[in-house]
Amino acid sequence: MSSDEDFSLVDDPQMSENTLEGVKAAISCYKKKHELLLEEHKELAAARDDRRDMAKQFKQRTDKLIQATKDDQRSHNDQLANEQMKLDQLKLENDELMKELQKVEAALKDQKAENKHLRQQTDVFGAVPEKKVVFTGLTANADDTEKFEMKPHIVYPMEGGTALVTFEEESVAKTILTMKEHKVDLGGECSITVEAKQVHLMLPKLVEIDTDVCPHRILISSLPKMDTEMLLNKLEIHFSKSKHGGGEVDECEMMPDSGNVVLTFVDQNFAKGLTETEYHEVKLLQTKHKVRVTPFLNGKITNLETKMTACLRTVLLTGIPAVMEQETLQDLLEIHFQKNGNGGGEIEAFLYNPVGQQASALFGGISSGAEENK
Repeated sequence: MSSDEDFSLVDDPQMSENTLEGVKAAISCYKKKHELLLEEHKELAAARDDRRDMAKQFKQRTDKLIQATKDDQRSHNDQLANEQMKLDQLKLENDELMKELQKVEAALKDQKAENKHLRQQTDVFGAVPEKKVVFTGLTANADDTEKFEMKPHIVYPMEGGTALVTFEEESVAKTILTMKEHKVDLGGECSITVEAKQVHLMLPKLVEIDTDVCPHRILISSLPKMDTEMLLNKLEIHFSKSKHGGGEVDECEMMPDSGNVVLTFVDQNFAKGLTETEYHEVKLLQTKHKVRVTPFLNGKITNLETKMTACLRTVLLTGIPAVMEQETLQDLLEIHFQKNGNGGGEIEAFLYNPVGQQASALFGGISSGAEENK
């Protein structure tokens, strides 16, 4: 029953509360009203329970949603942290790659520069001055050929009161060194004692030279035989003129070993253009002569390795006092070390430096195969 139903307790004018029927009617009316209120109370209680159940369900769903949201947030944060770590790792890898790229670019730049230098060297070596040679030696198998020889000139400082003796035979020098001390008779009752020592020289073991094209110089070859001064003047005049591709000349000199001429310009803009043409006609000896112009190379030692080498035929004599004239004492020393009885032998060279003087010995003819010293 709905609580909205209308009820009206109308007093019957024929009934009065003062009568029994009126009282019963009022009681009956209040009972009905009470029953309606109880029914409405039940409906309200049921509605309240429904609302509570719904509220409980909503709370449970809300808690689940909150927990799910927290889980999603935590998962999102973890994923974000992982992505940040990946991003940082990618940045580190990118930095490493950039550094590696810079190294590669630098190496590539160096390689290009080296290739350019090598191409330039190739062009230069292909344009070296021509020189006609005639082979007059003998041919032989490669196994029978001797090792190459180089002849450096080495300055060996000598103290006063010393002498350098070079024997023709290595065995003689070895015997003199083995005996070490030698008593030299100077005539009468006079004698001196000298000591024989091994001579060591510092020789080049490896020499590396880096060359580059000089921007100021040119090398002129294929020149005729004529007066040197006149030739230099003719060449300087010719290559100083702009119509011949030249400019102001700073120096013009002859290379005596090859007969070629090195011409130096004040400015560096002319040498390259002249070498590109290569052959030039120059008026020499009243006629035009075709000369060859090639680049001039500058050389710089980039690597030098040395080694100490013992002289096999040269002995250093020390402790020689100045007891007589230099020439006389040198002759007596040379005579002493030439005698077989004194352990000596044939002498190839003898150099004496008296006490109180400083001198230097020049060594040459050093063989790279036998390591002989002269």
